[in-house]
Amino acid sequence: MSSAAAIPLSVLDLAPVVDGSDAPTAVRRAVKLARHGEQLGYRRFWLAEHHFVEVASSSTTTLIGLVAAATDTIRVGSAAVQSGLHTPVSIVEAFGTIDALYPGRLDLGLGRSAQRRAEVTSGSRPTVTTPQPDQVVDGLLIPSPFPVEKLLGSPRVVAAYEASQFEGAQPPDFDDAVGDVISLLDGQFRHGDVALTAVPGRGADVQVWIFGSSKGQSAQTAGGRGLPFVANYHVSPSTVLEAVEAYRSAFRPSAHLAEPYVIVSADVVVAEDDATARHRASTYGHWVHSIRSGAGAAPYLDPDTAPPLDDEQRAIVDDRIRTQFVGSPDTVVDGLRTLARVTEADELLVTSVTHDFDHRLQSHELLARAWGLEGASHD
Repeated sequence: MSSAAAIPLSVLDLAPVVDGSDAPTAVRRAVKLARHGEQLGYRRFWLAEHHFVEVASSSTTTLIGLVAAATDTIRVGSAAVQSGLHTPVSIVEAFGTIDALYPGRLDLGLGRSAQRRAEVTSGSRPTVTTPQPDQVVDGLLIPSPFPVEKLLGSPRVVAAYEASQFEGAQPPDFDDAVGDVISLLDGQFRHGDVALTAVPGRGADVQVWIFGSSKGQSAQTAGGRGLPFVANYHVSPSTVLEAVEAYRSAFRPSAHLAEPYVIVSADVVVAEDDATARHRASTYGHWVHSIRSGAGAAPYLDPDTAPPLDDEQRAIVDDRIRTQFVGSPDTVVDGLRTLARVTEADELLVTSVTHDFDHRLQSHELLARAWGLEGASHD
């Protein structure tokens, strides 16, 4: 691992819809944020795929193309395409089309969340019921895990998942889907005894990434296939260390990667001082609560008008609030250095959501300057 000072930073964006605004504005802001990140020296700009909620990155590949067109050098990608909702052919053809115009800049992140939901709703995935206590590992908080199985089985989540597929469709095994994506990109894909070529897609200069939140199949697939891995501290902080360890243990060198490469995600809000940052981040818990309650991500609330969470609501999101990095540039940099050191991350992926878009721009700018990113010193 590189020294913490040399670790690259990248941006994760969900194009959130904020209270009082709308989805078209959120799309325009995503493009503006990407341009801003490129000027500051962030390495990548990745977009998350979510459906039937108040985020505007649902058509992720479409937005990737728009962002690539609006920028010049920053790598652009998915964080992550839900493999169970898209066929490998459609994924590779879409990314191949964008790569034809913006070659060598695309990161194809793949996730198995759709398959995970199917396992929960079918009862084939065991439910974890034994709570684990909080831990602090060399200064990094590893909180007690949130029982995500209950959320994945909620009626609204199940309905949204089913509405995103053809009736009766079943997600493929994740490792098989990843293998098909790689074969299509390499021009080695076969369906039965017939060779088929993705056009565009074959030979596209697209880097494949695997996203994971645990030591399960995603980490095993990334390691076994010799692909880079993204561990989601900002989504599942309780399992980040086991996910990274499983990936590194499973890693086998490949034509894609000679050594393991790990990105770890973090949710941050940076302001001039700790008190200002805490105020701007104070409705993050409301946003996470809307997700974890099964209602889906709601419009992001204004901290100047939103009432505080009650004790019951706070308990549902406490792990996420306590693992968010909030404060002045020095405060957040110290926290991110701890995250990088403990996880031995090669790169960090930061997401910053506030109600005021200018505050989001400022958060990324203050962090870039404090981290020492090239380009961050411009006025």
